[in-house]
Amino acid sequence: MADIDLQAVHDTLVSVAFEAGRMILAANPSKISTDTKLNAVDIVTETDQAVERMVTARLREAHPTFAFVGEETYQPGVTRVTDAPTFIVDPIDGTTNFVHSFPNACISLGVAVGRRSVVGVVYNPFQDLLYTGIKGKGSYMQRNASLEEGKGLGEKVRLPLGGENPTALGDLSSALVSIEWGSQRDGENFDVKVKAFQKLAASKESGGGMVGGLRSLGSAALNLCACAAGQLDLYWEGGCYAWDVAAGWCILNEAGGIMVSGNPGAWETELDSRVYLAVRGASGGQKELVEEFWNIIGDGKMDYKH
Repeated sequence: MADIDLQAVHDTLVSVAFEAGRMILAANPSKISTDTKLNAVDIVTETDQAVERMVTARLREAHPTFAFVGEETYQPGVTRVTDAPTFIVDPIDGTTNFVHSFPNACISLGVAVGRRSVVGVVYNPFQDLLYTGIKGKGSYMQRNASLEEGKGLGEKVRLPLGGENPTALGDLSSALVSIEWGSQRDGENFDVKVKAFQKLAASKESGGGMVGGLRSLGSAALNLCACAAGQLDLYWEGGCYAWDVAAGWCILNEAGGIMVSGNPGAWETELDSRVYLAVRGASGGQKELVEEFWNIIGDGKMDYKH
């Protein structure tokens, strides 16, 4: 990795993200062609596909030796994240939000080396909100990110938003936790989620976690960025792919957050494990909150195929 200029790669990704953002904003969700993959809630649009084609062309021209993994060109059982330097791309993360014109969708551009996320760029064009991270150089958030100097360009703020010594985490009763239903709506994985959601919300007197609040942003990348910013305490997900989490994972790590397995007991998880639990940066309490969350899941275990 020493011979890869991560800053230059980052700068290319930011430029590509802004171009993708313009394409997304130019689309009219009520008039574009929409199809489904797994089922009715697993949506793909012609804009997803057009954005990925543009991103692929731009990135392969800039860095032709890098491998490429994208959501819309993924082949089940064939496409793998290897140790090679790899662009990992989700052209529109939050497609359901996008087709409803709900302004929580983004382009997620990650780079992995040795199957570890080392650069992340996540851009929400509807809010002109940019998150970036480079391994060893921190992560940042910027509002009005695409505007010119003197015309509203926002300050680039280092994450987490609470500063270098973010507050310690308490227990679940004070935690703001993000969860997602995902596109698989039956079977054992779905049952694990439903039971965990119910137990998280239930009172302590009935054996629950009495969680402070549950949120669903509808985008894995934006969930991770909110966790990196310190706006969420935890984010639990099963069913995502590497392109959903690669960029946000780097941003989270550089903000002092951690990613562990979404299944109880595993403190290490792979980029393409498909089961994740993210915890914001904190001056204390990360380990304790993870263990409390795992206790809520109990013997449940999610298992997703590639």
